[in-house]
Amino acid sequence: MKKILFLLLLFSISTFAQRPDSRENTSKITLTGKVIETSTKQPLEYATLVLTHVKTKRVLGGVTDLQGNFSIEAPKGVYDMKVEFIGFKTKPLPQKNLAENTNLGTIALSEDAEKLDEVEIIAEKSTVEIRLDKKIYNVGKDMTLKGGNASDVLDNVPSVNVDAEGAVSLRGNENVRILIDGKPSALVGLSGTDALRNLPADAIEKVEVITSPSARYDAEGTAGILNIILRKGKITGFNGSVNTTIGHPEQYAIGTNLNFRTKKINLFSNLGYRYRKGPGNSESFFTNFENGIIDNYRKEDRIFDRKSNNYNASIGLEYYLNQKSSITGTFFYRKSEDDDVATNYTEFFDANRTLTGNQTRIENEKEDGTDTQYSINYTNNIDDKGQKLTVDLQYSDSKQNEPALITVDGDLSEQNSQITNSTSKLLQLDYVLPIGKNSQLELGHKADLQDLHSDFKVRDGNGDPFDRDLSNAIDFRQDIYAFYAQFGSKINKFSYLFGLRSEITEIDLYLINEDLFNEKNYTKWFPTINFGYELNDNDNFTLGYAKRLRRPRHWFLNPFESRSSATNVFRGNPDLNPTYTSSYDLGYNTRISKFNLGASLYYQYSTDVIQRVSILEERNINGIETDVTVSQPLNLNDEQRYGFEFTSNFNPSKKVRLSASFNYFKFKTDAFTYVYTAPDGQQVTTPLNEVNESSWFARFNSRITLPAKIEWQTRVMYRGPQDDAQSSRKGMFITNLAFSKDLFKDKATLVLNVSDLFNTRKRENTTYLYEDNGDLKSINDGIFQWRERQISLNFTYRFNQKKKQERPNSGGGDGNGEEFSG
Repeated sequence: MKKILFLLLLFSISTFAQRPDSRENTSKITLTGKVIETSTKQPLEYATLVLTHVKTKRVLGGVTDLQGNFSIEAPKGVYDMKVEFIGFKTKPLPQKNLAENTNLGTIALSEDAEKLDEVEIIAEKSTVEIRLDKKIYNVGKDMTLKGGNASDVLDNVPSVNVDAEGAVSLRGNENVRILIDGKPSALVGLSGTDALRNLPADAIEKVEVITSPSARYDAEGTAGILNIILRKGKITGFNGSVNTTIGHPEQYAIGTNLNFRTKKINLFSNLGYRYRKGPGNSESFFTNFENGIIDNYRKEDRIFDRKSNNYNASIGLEYYLNQKSSITGTFFYRKSEDDDVATNYTEFFDANRTLTGNQTRIENEKEDGTDTQYSINYTNNIDDKGQKLTVDLQYSDSKQNEPALITVDGDLSEQNSQITNSTSKLLQLDYVLPIGKNSQLELGHKADLQDLHSDFKVRDGNGDPFDRDLSNAIDFRQDIYAFYAQFGSKINKFSYLFGLRSEITEIDLYLINEDLFNEKNYTKWFPTINFGYELNDNDNFTLGYAKRLRRPRHWFLNPFESRSSATNVFRGNPDLNPTYTSSYDLGYNTRISKFNLGASLYYQYSTDVIQRVSILEERNINGIETDVTVSQPLNLNDEQRYGFEFTSNFNPSKKVRLSASFNYFKFKTDAFTYVYTAPDGQQVTTPLNEVNESSWFARFNSRITLPAKIEWQTRVMYRGPQDDAQSSRKGMFITNLAFSKDLFKDKATLVLNVSDLFNTRKRENTTYLYEDNGDLKSINDGIFQWRERQISLNFTYRFNQKKKQERPNSGGGDGNGEEFSG
């Protein structure tokens, strides 16, 4: 069987071809060595070693790892050999009789100036790489993401969902840790959801889905980690691309990706501007009861009119100190200017549905935000055996100013403002020590220090405080010190990775207006275990265990109320404790002819689960006694979650490529009773029923080449219904459609993209609230749509870069040498 898998990470590509039939009883040897660049002596990652059996003409091979090393199994025999890397001259090696394990030593490749303009900047197709502790999804040439953002990218990754409000979940669990290039980043900023919407999809190279993280990674995130890898240039000379987007609802964007590299420096940058309107809407209908009998109704219709201007710029310089070490400095800047108007139409009805009153509440909130980040990376490849030291320093600063005016029935009712400043400092040290031929020890330390100050002022229309002062200010400090060690080894077809991480957490929360201080300090150990077994060349198993935690964020700890709505408010809980989770994951992956199939079974057990709980308080709003919904995060009882998922890829021909995924999960939480004392001294008791529910989601993607080389891509996703302790959510169906055409001798690409073709990306749910005697208190039927259907046209032009469609067959194998990669 012959297979060609094009794997391109930014400016490097390797090609996999036919493997020996695993049913043969031919004894094998292991071929090792290292590939470097002739001029700089830097290792070349993803260089390809191609072996051609002289008699059978079978082709096999593998690619190099981060340090340029390769390790390939091959049947004994006489082979022609060569080493390939895109943009470099192919280097033939002497014909060799491989009768025993052989080390080819260090192989140096020279750049080929004539081929440098044949680099394909975006992979021809999305691919999946399997590691011992993670799966890597290369974004590739996914047309449905053109003109999109990071949220759109994540929503197209198997196992990941992004709901109507932008909340990201992994296997149905929203407590997922999001990193940028392996570290916390100013790109995520103070509000991760909004930040992901402002990060363009074109800046993303790949996403790592880490469901069983090794000890190298932060313990934060009970569901796992999503690591977004950004594009960086690595090709000699000056090259780049320019892309523009226009769309409806109104959207304009322009961005550039520029890169200049010599033998001593690598200068790379991303610049962009985006203007966007984001219309959205929601509908809520409340049925309120008294002593089990309907007492009144309330209907709320909200219309969101958002305007956003975003500027982002990043520039980095990598300087090669010598043949083995380099230092990289990166500066990132983002400026956001938003103008959001939320209009809330409320109607009040009695038990007979007779209109008794109405209200129009308009909130006009402006947001002026600035994020900056400075980072320095030092990398020293100490020797040719893989010994390596990396040092990362990072400083981030985020500032947001959010004034808001609220009018009720045309009269100015409130003048609010929130000013938030946050700084973060990070130090990370990682050391890799190879032990013998197939073992590796890693040690590391990380210090992540955050300081935040938030001042929230609430005033009436005249600028005076309310009788009950709703203003607040907080100082929040969270320092995390981590130490880890992990050891990995490979014994024939069996691999393992054992790790232990310790994290010391110090949290201080000072409520300035109340002069209250809350402190939480704890030290915890987080073991990780990962196993891998290669049944044969096409089949492998993975098994992982990891202990994780979820720390409450500062907005979950701040006890003061939000003011976006008078009848639906949120407040934090300073008494929240972290959630701890033990995760188990069993995976299997196989290749059968033109199929690639993957399956996983997983189980998670969590203690002190954090979940939002809603209660009802009776308040006087403009002379009307109204039941106000107040939501607050709480530590509930323990939770068990388990499920399975399948992923598949099928390429019946060069013109048809299909992929699909399916995930089913079940979760169980014990019953819980919440007793709360309202501001008026009244005790409110809310019972939460036991939850023993399940849900599922599925995706299907097809990419078909039409006549005239027009490519048509369709992506369909369905998320099944789901219940929790207080609400029931309906299923949701989404379809994205795109058409692409290459122009100007493949130097440019035009993409027409329709996101949410049928305008069905809406969250529909029903929430039930009960009194302590079991009587029904309120039913809320709601529909929420954050963003309506989007149509966009994207044009990309590449200079000094050709979009090369094919490479010669270059062999295939799994000799990636990254069995222990973290």
